[in-house]
Amino acid sequence: MTQAADSPNRTNAASGLRFLTELIGWTATPWALHRVDWAVATTALVLLIGLPAVVGTPGDRPFDPPVAIPGAAMLLLVLLEVAAAAVAPWFAWPTWAAVFATALAATSVVLEQPRWRWLFRH
Repeated sequence: MTQAADSPNRTNAASGLRFLTELIGWTATPWALHRVDWAVATTALVLLIGLPAVVGTPGDRPFDPPVAIPGAAMLLLVLLEVAAAAVAPWFAWPTWAAVFATALAATSVVLEQPRWRWLFRH
């Protein structure tokens, strides 16, 4: 069995929910930060989308990342994504949408625990 096959990153419910959580973070963070400065909003967007696209822990995805990082570092990026999805909507969207986004992020945290344990060990 290969290392990639051992990754619990491929469960449909957790992966789908994580992607939806990431989309919320990618959308709400620049939306909330554009009031501060457009450059800050753009930097946040590049950080939230670009950095995880370039770096990753080998075996966590079906393909090897261009730049390999330890699982603990990837876990920090995941936590940044979840935090962005849970906090930014409160500054950018109506209350009902922020409540939904925060609940979704919290559910994602629960479902992602097997992956997070795997990342912490690799």
